[in-house]
Amino acid sequence: MIDFAEMRRAMVDAQVRANDVTDLRIVAAMMETPRERFVPASLRSFAYIDDDLLVKEGAPARYLMEPMVLAKLLQAAEVGAGDLVLDVGAGTGYSTAVLSKLAGQVVALEEDAELSGLGSSVLVELGLLNAAFVQGPLTAGWPGEAPYDVILLNGAIEIQPDALLAQLKPEGRLVTVVGRGRAGRATVYIRTSGGIGSRIVFDAAVPVLPGFEARPTFVF
Repeated sequence: MIDFAEMRRAMVDAQVRANDVTDLRIVAAMMETPRERFVPASLRSFAYIDDDLLVKEGAPARYLMEPMVLAKLLQAAEVGAGDLVLDVGAGTGYSTAVLSKLAGQVVALEEDAELSGLGSSVLVELGLLNAAFVQGPLTAGWPGEAPYDVILLNGAIEIQPDALLAQLKPEGRLVTVVGRGRAGRATVYIRTSGGIGSRIVFDAAVPVLPGFEARPTFVF
C-alpha cells in the first residue's frame, strides 16, 4: 500500500524547502494537501513527482504544475490570510486547495467542464468551504468577483494577460510564467498607482495555458 503521507513529506522536503521556499504557511499548506486526490486514480503513484503531471490528454492537454514552481509562485505572490484570490486554469483543483489554506477566499476558474466538476467535488469532500469553482474562458478571468488581491495562472503565457491585469486591486499581484520552455521566466505583475509593473523572480518551464499561446506568424 502506498504511503502518500510519506511521499508528501518527501516532496515538501526535496522540492519545496530545498528550493528556497521559506514561507512556513506554504510549506504547511502543501504538507496538508493530498495531491493524490487531484489526479486520475491510475496516476496516483506519480502524484508527487518533480515534474508537471498530465491530468487530461487531448488538445489541449492539461497538467498539474510542478510542485516547486507552484510553491515559488505562491511565495512571490505574498498571499495574505484575508486575500481574495483568482486561480486561473485551476484544473482539478490542487492549487486551489493549497490557496484555500493561505487566503480568505479562492475563486477557481476552469474552462474544461470535466476538470471543473472533478475539482469541485474534491474540494467539497475535503471540506474546503472558502474555495469554489466557476467555469469560463481562462483569458477572460472572472470579473463578477473582481477585483482580486492575487491572481495565479497555472501555467505559462505567451501573450499579455490584459483582461486579468484589469481585475487586480490596487497593489494586487498576478503571478505566472512568461514564455515557453527554457525561455520561461516566473514573473510578478503588480498594479500600482502608475499602472502595471513587473519583475522576474526565477526561471521556470511549464506548459502554456490554453488561450495564452502566441499567435502564429506567417512567413511569405
